[in-house]
Amino acid sequence: MPAQQIYQVLFAVLAFVLGASIGSFLNVCIYRMPLGMSVNKPRRSFCPHCKYQIPWHANLPLVTWIIQRGKCANCGAPIAARYVLVEFLTGLLFLGAWMRVMHSAFGQLPGAWVLVLPLFTFVALLIVATFIDFEHFIIPDEITIGGAVVGVLFSAGIPVLHGEASHVQGLLQSLLGAGTGFGLLWLVSVLGKLAFGKKTLEWAEPRAFTWKLEGERAKLTIGTDEMWWDELFSTEKDWMVMDCARLEIGGKVYENIGLRSQYERLELDGALHDLNKMEEFIGTVRKISFKRDAMGFGDVKFMTCIGAFLGWKAILFTVMAASIIGALVGGLSILLRHREWSAKIPFGPYLSLGALLWLFAGPELVGLWVQLCYGPMPGE
Repeated sequence: MPAQQIYQVLFAVLAFVLGASIGSFLNVCIYRMPLGMSVNKPRRSFCPHCKYQIPWHANLPLVTWIIQRGKCANCGAPIAARYVLVEFLTGLLFLGAWMRVMHSAFGQLPGAWVLVLPLFTFVALLIVATFIDFEHFIIPDEITIGGAVVGVLFSAGIPVLHGEASHVQGLLQSLLGAGTGFGLLWLVSVLGKLAFGKKTLEWAEPRAFTWKLEGERAKLTIGTDEMWWDELFSTEKDWMVMDCARLEIGGKVYENIGLRSQYERLELDGALHDLNKMEEFIGTVRKISFKRDAMGFGDVKFMTCIGAFLGWKAILFTVMAASIIGALVGGLSILLRHREWSAKIPFGPYLSLGALLWLFAGPELVGLWVQLCYGPMPGE
């Protein structure tokens, strides 16, 4: 094997190992940041069950989880597969970013390897944002706003990130991308809320209703109309407000009371109730209002971060790709009668997938689409 190929293989392996190691730290961020904990104290990772701090030699990425069969060596409690998944995914994406740089036009330039630094950072931000959003339906400002600042700094210092030679042009392209990301998603959020943000059903006379768990899904029946509970909510952040003339719940009877409910919980008389632990409640209702957000403001800030790293063209591609992926997932879940799958997925992971598509194949996909629509360009 020629020496150049040996070096290519060696650096590719190093990129994967580095990614898996960084993935171990990303797991710390994913677990601690939503809880308001420091990612530095305690310095060592610990078991989420017994809080045992894991020595460095027993915390090897990928290897430790497999050897211990997904269990804590101290208490034997199961350790979620998410930990090894994040490590493997980070390693894979770091490897992909390295290959993307070294096999692109930039790879022929001296010192092109430095471009992997912002790409590695960007991939890490996407992973943390995605897994936190999956579990907690939030994307921390440290990831969105902090990531946007880091993206602008990288763009000014390494302008080739945006295909520019000038530091000033790199900075301007990053700011343009960040502004486009913020403005476009903010506009979508505002227009979506105007179009779909509120829907009201009202009856002259109160109608009898029943909320009842049937297997793994709940059904809401109002008069003769029946609907699955999970199909009433676009996301778990949506609220449904019921003006009840009478309500029987948990062995108690209420008169003329308002009931606010989300997908998995309801708020009644100042107290929160977990719908996963409830079998049935009944009553009569005068009016139902649905209050929906097209998307959370965290998604708007997240797109600002993506634009700062990738530029304005990537923003247009990412939003389009995320929307198509979301529609496909929603359509598939309806066909498979698992509407709750899409109801439980926030938009952040779709945006991450769209950004990764742009990073690894975006310009090529756009070029292919243009060719399919308009044929080969002159001179091709």
